[in-house]
Amino acid sequence: MKKIFLYIVILSLVLGCQNGNTAQKEGKSKMTKTITSESIATLAGGCFWCVESDFEKAPGVIKVISGYAGGKGENPTYETYAKMSYIEAIQVYYDPQKISYEQLLNYFWHHIDPTDGGGQFVDRGPQYRSAIFYQNDEQRQIAEKSKLTLEKSGKLKKPVATDLIKLTKFYPAEEYHQNYHTKNPVRYNYYRYGSGRDKTVKKLWGNETGLESYGQEKFNKPDDATLRKKLTKIQYEVTQKNGTEPPFKNEYDNNKREGIYVDIVSGEPLFSSLDKFNSGTGWPSFTKPLETGNIVEKEDRGLFTTRTEVRSKKADDHLGHVFPDGPPPTGLRYCMNSAALRFIPKEDLEKEGYGKYLNLFSSKK
Repeated sequence: MKKIFLYIVILSLVLGCQNGNTAQKEGKSKMTKTITSESIATLAGGCFWCVESDFEKAPGVIKVISGYAGGKGENPTYETYAKMSYIEAIQVYYDPQKISYEQLLNYFWHHIDPTDGGGQFVDRGPQYRSAIFYQNDEQRQIAEKSKLTLEKSGKLKKPVATDLIKLTKFYPAEEYHQNYHTKNPVRYNYYRYGSGRDKTVKKLWGNETGLESYGQEKFNKPDDATLRKKLTKIQYEVTQKNGTEPPFKNEYDNNKREGIYVDIVSGEPLFSSLDKFNSGTGWPSFTKPLETGNIVEKEDRGLFTTRTEVRSKKADDHLGHVFPDGPPPTGLRYCMNSAALRFIPKEDLEKEGYGKYLNLFSSKK
């Protein structure tokens, strides 16, 4: 009888997480460095808002500027650049001691559709096509080798359509285009979700980020005995045994502070407070991951229902489940267990080693 009662309690917890209400949303490190021409990469991958946002998350990147490249004439504007044969592009200022040009290109391939020569995702036309603008012979040779390696890898079903173009001049876009994803997060998220970029990239690359082969993603998970000592009972039960914590009586359901949530074991960034909302379920809920490459989704057929389980990529920890009943812009609800997460407030991001996420909160009013 006790086992039946316990099973009913567990089932009610799971179903409670499935039936959430959606409510209102809750609310790079500054580096001083001399930047040379050798530490600038100029790339085009469709909408520069999205490419800029992706590259700001790459390790070793100092800053990213949206703009126009590859056209004819001077001083293109957002109204004229397409007519002048310019392409939406970004310039990535990076620290070559932390990431190489080759690594940046591999990261670039994994955030676009290299096989689409008619534009990128929902944006069609030559002004949205993908391109690598090389500045010198060294960059050209690296780009040619990187493209050839990709073509021979067998990972793509079609030929690589990305152009390699000699850079003549890069024009920064208007100020309102710079850091658009932080200045206008709602409009940006609506656009990005509707563009199909993330769905297409995930279909092409799965959970690869393009940095795995360079050691950027390596993590040696502790053995079970170490995890039992490191984690609390509920943390271990949730992350290692696919458990579920009690609703409303957990650490982060009511947390309204600004910051990010990382995996309790590996520390990989998972969610941001900017995407957290009150779902009414009693568990912390988010509209989307902070880093899609750090999330793995799997089919879960337990407890007489089919759900989508969410796990962390590096640590393979059970985090929770994702449901299609969330608020805009994604319509998704990532229902997570607090026990699987560690919250890092924005004022501690720098000292905790997550300084590159500070810019997410700097433009929030």
